[in-house]
Amino acid sequence: MPKNSKVVKRELDDDVTESVKDLLSNEDSAEDAFKTSELIVDGQEEKDTDVEEGSEVEDERPAWNSKLQYILAQVGFSVGLGNVWRFPYLCQKNGGGAYLLPYLILLMVIGIPLFFLELSVGQRIRRGSIGVWNYISPKLGGIGFASCVVCYFVALYYNVIIGWSLFYFSQSFQQPLPWDQCPLVKNASHTFVEPECEQSSATTYYWYREALNISSSISESGGLNWKMTICLLAAWVMVCLAMIKGIQSSGKIVYFSSLFPYVVLICFLIRAFLLNGSIDGIRHMFTPRLEIMLEPKVWREAATQVFFALGLGFGGVIAFSSYNKRDNNCHFDALNWKEEGSSQGS
Repeated sequence: MPKNSKVVKRELDDDVTESVKDLLSNEDSAEDAFKTSELIVDGQEEKDTDVEEGSEVEDERPAWNSKLQYILAQVGFSVGLGNVWRFPYLCQKNGGGAYLLPYLILLMVIGIPLFFLELSVGQRIRRGSIGVWNYISPKLGGIGFASCVVCYFVALYYNVIIGWSLFYFSQSFQQPLPWDQCPLVKNASHTFVEPECEQSSATTYYWYREALNISSSISESGGLNWKMTICLLAAWVMVCLAMIKGIQSSGKIVYFSSLFPYVVLICFLIRAFLLNGSIDGIRHMFTPRLEIMLEPKVWREAATQVFFALGLGFGGVIAFSSYNKRDNNCHFDALNWKEEGSSQGS
């Protein structure tokens, strides 16, 4: 073979080798590009998975152990001093039985729709009052903080009332009861009834002078009332123990805290019926005065009582419903509470 042919052959072999290398390099670059695009797709899928997992984590919010716990929690939140003390007073003040008509009308027009709104919002977003309003709009987050501040002030005076109840409960294990009769004052010559108690009553005297140990004017502090301080501390400790583990602890407490008030109300009802003139008092309370229904004040106080009766605007309804599953029938719950609110009114 001539030398020129060998040179040509070598050049052809070199060209083939280079073309093969170019093909391989192009194949590698294509493969790298494919891998890069695959990584991008995988990364996007991972992000989507993270979003789904994030929603699943959000769905992992603690839930009520049973529907009964949730119902008792809402009932316990709604049935409070506003129903036990405030409603009979407003009913007698604003026309007796005629007051029930504006109350029931406003309960249907205002109370139930707002109650259903709070139930559905809390159940769908699954956050507390602050989180719900921040989720709707960060500019509305102040509404959630305002409701928490209101709940804080309500908790302050409610625990004071619990402290008073604990004090009277501790003093009730006596015979006769310390507020049954006026105390006697003894001096060197004779014994007489406390004049201040004689001018008022035994229960009033015991409340102001023994329980509260109230001073003669607001400018005098009167010192620290240790008995009430201890009772108030015990009330806050009870609340802390009930709430320390969230709904895992409060969900068990509601079996007592929500049902016991009804036992007390039944006892009060039986005791009231046994008193002299009880029928006359009930007749006077529920005798309708229809002319007073034309006053705007009656409707305003009826609307206020609707908010107290259902616990609207405090954030508690939103918080309780946020521990429900998203497929819970909150519309059915709102209708049930309509019956509850009607029964509280009657």
